[in-house]
Amino acid sequence: MASIQKDIPIAAPAAAVWDAVRDFGAVHTRVARGFVTDTRLDGDVRIVSFANGSVAREQLVDCNDQRRRLVYAIKNERISQHSASFQIIPDGEERCRVIWTTDVLPNEIAPYIEQQMELGARAMQDTLGRLRG
Repeated sequence: MASIQKDIPIAAPAAAVWDAVRDFGAVHTRVARGFVTDTRLDGDVRIVSFANGSVAREQLVDCNDQRRRLVYAIKNERISQHSASFQIIPDGEERCRVIWTTDVLPNEIAPYIEQQMELGARAMQDTLGRLRG
């Protein structure tokens, strides 16, 4: 199984970033504007539309306020296993890091997932970097 991790520095307080990330249905407005173009909720699943035209059904697995950690999973015809987590780590009072980890099968899809995560990381830096405590 491929495991991909991005350590994303964000120029905003951890509490403000966590407040945005934990808002499961607002990725397109609060977390990664431009990379994600729309998010709709269907119970504990969010239907995410991406700028490249793809759509994913992401099931909420866990949202832990104490650890500032959110976990979701995807399963579809192309991806037999996909679980991802975001964890927000304070880095002083006005900065933090988003640790985004994705485990995916088949391994052959990992380069595509990593490329998309890189684009998503840039969008997160821009969107979340505008937050203030």
